[in-house]
Amino acid sequence: MTGKKWSELPAALENLEEIKRALAGKQPALFLDYDGTLTPIVKRPEDAILGDDMRAVLRALASRCTLAVVSGRDRADVEKLVGLKNLIYAGSHGFDISGPRGLHFQHERGRQTLPDLDRAETELRERLQDVNGVQVERKRFAIAVHYRNAAEDDLPLIQQTVRRVSQEYEVLKTGGGKKIMELKPNLEWDKGKALLWLLDRLGLEGDRVLPLYLGDDLTDEDALRVVAERGIGILVGDHGRPTRARFRLRDVGEVKEFLEELERSLRSGLSSISFSGS
Repeated sequence: MTGKKWSELPAALENLEEIKRALAGKQPALFLDYDGTLTPIVKRPEDAILGDDMRAVLRALASRCTLAVVSGRDRADVEKLVGLKNLIYAGSHGFDISGPRGLHFQHERGRQTLPDLDRAETELRERLQDVNGVQVERKRFAIAVHYRNAAEDDLPLIQQTVRRVSQEYEVLKTGGGKKIMELKPNLEWDKGKALLWLLDRLGLEGDRVLPLYLGDDLTDEDALRVVAERGIGILVGDHGRPTRARFRLRDVGEVKEFLEELERSLRSGLSSISFSGS
């Protein structure tokens, strides 16, 4: 199955009945990206504050189905921003996971790259310190270089610097997203593999479970590809590349509307499952 353009996808809010039919008799497992999905994209990552109304619908959904926030952010960071105890949090694209009842995972080989990430972080800060508008953000298992606020003329230098530092460390690789470059462990692990790990760990496999994934960026395509084979993927906004999502939503406002409708449906009688930690 090849990807489609965002504009070719049916609108999720206009096809709620189809989604509800797919959920009927199933146990939903909901996976949500954070930036660009639960909060709008902002100039500085620390300003992406979750709205109280969005937090309220997440709280309600978490009482009715398994809910995980799967983010490129540091796990502790996104957990603090969301501020709810009964959710699962997967940070650094799934390298660091925690949840209720002692759920805990850190990628073992990913931990072995931490000293190299430390050194790469120091080099990036030194080499980019004179470039206005660049923000180097260290996560436990990744380094994000934000250039949304940098001058267009400085972009080639920024991107070249990140690539050169990456080439100095065999255990690291580059990744990208919306106005961001990352250095992360050079391992076959991503949001999609983290989603599969969670489904297995939580006993949420088989025909009785319907996974749903909502995300907005290229890094979410790994999870959307996994969900395409067994559930429903929804792309929030257009990241400009072919997608494996099944439906589309325009923005965070439509995400909230969709999640509210999903919660109402679960409350009114669709099958549900809560996190068991088993």
